[in-house]
Order: sequence, then C-alpha cells, then structure tokens
Amino acid sequence: MQRQVFMKRTWAVVCLVILTLAVVNSAQASDFGGVYVGVNLGGASGGSNATTTTIFSPTGYFAMTSPPAIAIAGAQKLSPSSAVGGGQAGGNFQIGPFVLGGEIDFGHMQLSKQQSKSGIYPCCPTTGFTVTQSVRTDWLFTARPRVGVAFHRVLFYGTGGLAVTNFDYKARFDDTFATATENGRVNENRKGWIAGGGVEFRIAHHWSVKGEVLHADFGSVTTTSTNLMAFTPPIAFPTNVWTHHASLKTTIGRMGINFRF
Repeated sequence: MQRQVFMKRTWAVVCLVILTLAVVNSAQASDFGGVYVGVNLGGASGGSNATTTTIFSPTGYFAMTSPPAIAIAGAQKLSPSSAVGGGQAGGNFQIGPFVLGGEIDFGHMQLSKQQSKSGIYPCCPTTGFTVTQSVRTDWLFTARPRVGVAFHRVLFYGTGGLAVTNFDYKARFDDTFATATENGRVNENRKGWIAGGGVEFRIAHHWSVKGEVLHADFGSVTTTSTNLMAFTPPIAFPTNVWTHHASLKTTIGRMGINFRF
C-alpha cells in the first residue's frame, strides 16, 4: 500500500511540473524524438533493515532469556554503497513540447556491506555471542516509461517502472559458551519498483547529456533455518528455529550521454 501511495504521489508531482513547464514554454522546443543509445556513470547509496531471531525451546540450546538478547543484536541497519555504470537504450515520441518514451538500462551496481553486533547472555555474563549480517548486489536492470516536456534544448522528465537486481543476504550466529554456530542465506533475483526524474540537454544534433536521480525499492527476503550446532563434537539443536530477514532500498544518482539516430 505504501509503495502504491508513493508512486501515485510521485507521478502527480511529475505531471504537475510537466504541465507547468509546457504552459510557460513559448519558445520552440528542440526535437528529442527518435531512438537512442548511451552510457551512464554515477553512484548508489542503499539501505537495508536486517533482523536475526530465534525461539526458546525446552529441548533446545538456549536459556529462556537468550532469544530476546539475540534479537537485540540481530536488529541491524546496513548502509551499502557502490559506484554504478552501464548502458541504456530507448526511444521518444514528441508532440510539441511534450515527450513520451521509454528506456531500458543494464549495468554494474555492487552494493555491499557487512555488519556485526555482539551481546552477552543474561544467564551467563562471562559468555556472549555475535550476529553478523551482510547484503550484496552486483547488477541493476530497469525498464521505465519516461514522460517530459522540452524547453529550448532542455528536456525535463519523470520516469518510473520495473527494477531488477540480484540480492545476496547472509546471516551468521556464533557464541563463546559452547562454540555454537548457525547461518542462513538468501541469494535471488529481486523485482522491485524504481521512480525518479532528470534533465537532458541537447549539445549537438545527435548528442545529448543527462543527469537523473532514481529511487528503487526491492522489498525484502526471509529465510528460516534449524542448523544450530554447539559443543565438541557438534550437537544439533533443530528445535531452536531461526528467522533471518532483510530489506533493500537504494537511491541512485548518475550522469549519462546519449547518441540519437
């Protein structure tokens, strides 16, 4: 529901800006119509809310006071960042100052961050544990309609659509009480939405440069495990069920250059 409200509000603002610019645009607008290809380069700043939790079990490894302490250490906010770069292709159709089109792009986006947080067992103050979680992506694909208005050599546009990336989330638990270990992982391609806007400037008949800011939301992933092992030789404690969860959002700022055929 929140995503739908954000998208509706974003498009409402974009449409209002476009209509306002169209009204004040009394000069002849440049032609941004046609098919184009190009390259882009910039940066991305991401955010991930990650959680690791487990449950108490009478036949399990933990004392009753341990799972709440683990949940506190397992609630982590990760801030991955990355350079971005790749190629794009698209096409525009122009009617007066109004420009309608679509664009696809694919490129490098290696968001990466690992974070650890430790705690003390309330039952056993001389021993403790550590929860380590990491998130990573390697690439980004988007497919987006664009709508804008041209003003002289400048095109102001809004855009939004589909975004896809690979999302690799890992979580690990270790302790010093009995060398206990547990781990979980989700590695999958995630679909999400992306929206933003930008400005494109015609520098020659076939060439233009652009700058844009986009925000993408890839939702969240969840996995469970029962692979807790402790002591030497290792003893399994499958009744202590673990849940690992992580979300992923990112804001991208990039510059690009296009060649229009």
